Amino acid sequence: MWVVPEQRSVVVGVDGSPNSMAALRRAAREAAERRARLDVIRVMEPGDAPARRPFRAVKEWLRLRRLVARLIPRSRHLTTRLRVLHGEPGVVLAEAAGRAELLVVGARAHSEHGNPLGGDTVPVVRERARCEVVICADQRAAAGENL
Repeated sequence: MWVVPEQRSVVVGVDGSPNSMAALRRAAREAAERRARLDVIRVMEPGDAPARRPFRAVKEWLRLRRLVARLIPRSRHLTTRLRVLHGEPGVVLAEAAGRAELLVVGARAHSEHGNPLGGDTVPVVRERARCEVVICADQRAAAGENL
């Protein structure tokens, strides 16, 4: 009987925002250092008509593939897995990172809701994730907001 060890992984949530791009870059570095697979996840929130979901999921997957190709050099030789999932982003990302070593998410430096970590996703991820969580912000975008 062969026992195959479970592959190590780093999970990152990507929505196309500058902060999620910062999270993707950080997650790629972490995955390379850990020699782990990089799981790049785009969460589509509920609300789409069920008949349109497959078409939109394919479109989002192709967009995700272009983003990853643009931001992660091939010289890194990272094993990546791209996934498009449906549901509430915080819950879905925490579940997707169930056996991961690390979950990386992007957050605005300042939220209009008064949350210093920004948005609704980060608090849910911090509460539910079983692994270490890294929260990233694109400092270039944050600096531009202050001008």
